[in-house]
This record gives sequence, C-alpha cells and structure tokens, in this order.
Amino acid sequence: MSRCSTVSQDLDEPVSGTAATARTWLLLEQPGPWGAKALTASHLDPALGRALEKATRGTGVRIALIRRPGRHADSGTSAERRVYAAHSAPGSTWLRAATVADPSRLLDLDFAALGRGEGRGFDTVLRGGPHTGDPLVLVCTNGKRDRCCALLGRPLAADLAAAGTEGVWEVTHLGGHRFSPTVLVLPYGYAYGRVDAHAVGEILRGVRERRIVLTGCRGSSAWERPGQAAELAVRAAVGEYAAETLGVVRTDGAAPHWEVTVAHVDGRHWRVTVAQGASLPPRPESCGASVLGSPARMEVTGIRELAVVGAVALAG
Repeated sequence: MSRCSTVSQDLDEPVSGTAATARTWLLLEQPGPWGAKALTASHLDPALGRALEKATRGTGVRIALIRRPGRHADSGTSAERRVYAAHSAPGSTWLRAATVADPSRLLDLDFAALGRGEGRGFDTVLRGGPHTGDPLVLVCTNGKRDRCCALLGRPLAADLAAAGTEGVWEVTHLGGHRFSPTVLVLPYGYAYGRVDAHAVGEILRGVRERRIVLTGCRGSSAWERPGQAAELAVRAAVGEYAAETLGVVRTDGAAPHWEVTVAHVDGRHWRVTVAQGASLPPRPESCGASVLGSPARMEVTGIRELAVVGAVALAG
C-alpha cells in the first residue's frame, strides 16, 4: 500500500501554507506510548488531558506532548518533566522552560495571556525562565495518528539525537502527515516538511544566525494559512531571510480568495493575492483514509509593493 507521504511527494504537492496555526506553543514532556489523541491516550491522566484541551481552546495556545527520541515501550512516567512555552509572533518571540513534578500545575496557567504573548505568568506559576539552550527541534513521530510519522519521523529524530543535535524532541502532532517527516523549530515557529538530517542542520544553522531557511518551509505558525503562504512568497521575491523582519498585518477576504498585507520592519508593505486551490488528482490525505480527498493548497497569484509608510512594529 502506498504511503500518503509518498503519493504527496510523487505529485509534487507544495508545502507552503500548510503549517499548524498557533501563536503560542505549550509543550509537556510525557514519556511512554501515545495514542492518536495523545492528551487523553497516553500515560498522562486522561482527565488532566481533557482539562488542558478545554482550558486552551480558543486562546491561541496549542498544547502538545513531547518525549526524548528513543524506545518508548511501556516506560512509565518520570518524576520530573520539562515544560516549554514559546510565542512565535515576530517582534515578540520568546521561549521559556520549566521543570514540574506534577503536570496538573499547568492548569494554573493563564492560557489567554500566554496566547497574547505574555510569558511572565509561566515563570510565576511553574518557576520557569527563559530557555538558554539551543533551539528546539520538534519531530512529529506519532504513528497512531499516521504511520508516516512513525516510519519517517522516528528515524529522523533518532539520527539527529545520535549526531549530538541538542534540543531534539519527538512531538505528538504537527499536522500534515503527508509531508512527513515534519519538523517545527522554536522559538521562531516555522514548520518544515520532507526534511532529512542535513536539512535540519541547515535550518538550525539559520536559526542561530537569526535567519529563516525557505527550502521545505511550510510557514510560520503565527499566521493563518493564507498569511503563511504570503509571507514566504514575499521573502522569496525580495530575498529577505532575516528572522522577525516580516509580519502579516492584515488579511482581507475569505476562502477561496484573500488579499494579505505583509509588512517589513523598515516600513515596506506588500499586497499579496492568495487563492485556495485543490491538489489534484484526488489522493489519500493520510494513511488508512477510506476516501480520497483533494487537499487545499495556497496559491500566491500576485505580489504588489505598496508605498513605504515608516517603520513598523510587528508584534500584536
């Protein structure tokens, strides 16, 4: 049986504008096996998982479970777990870390404030602080959601860890199984698809140099999908690779047509026309899907530079 990732690659389906949307990511270490809906199907107390799902709904916070690369047979629960929170909006990105013994303490967080980019509450509640290590590399490996994530993601995570790459974690779900292996890099929040260990090395080198690698980039999780495609298109068109220099400041319209305004911190603006098309021919959007689908694709049909209006603050 063909894998969904193989079919997608064979059909040359574009990856731009396919990243999961989250202004703020909240990551909780949870060793052991994961089910398809990991927050309620893992060694985490399912009641806590349901409460966290409810508490984060509509706040701009996306919660996921992480674990170190390696074997995950019934390994139980560690006494202490790492927790990370990352805000990915340009101009106000941050990455914070804490260690907790009782994961239920996460329910004391102000999720609406986290979604707005306010990180002080994370430090107060969890006794956390700024993450001072290497960028985080999150590799989707949850084979219970899609076998491509296990067959392609887990070897990538293992190779990165074996090579001594710091900050590598397996993560429960990044969306877009058909682009496996999929990776999210924090703090900037750009997602990538169809990557290998060499590509991840280039991406991390870019992050350390405060620049964004465009090859294989699905988009920034800070924006909705039309904005993701628009920002990447502007970067490619004008050769702008520096991190935190571009932001989506306005989106007009609705599916299948949008006018997206992308701003540069130096005052330049662009009006980007984005159309939603369908990836043809119909194909399985995930492994095991019983029906064929035509995944939506973001197509940039025009970029027009507007008059310079002065320096822009991108953080909202």
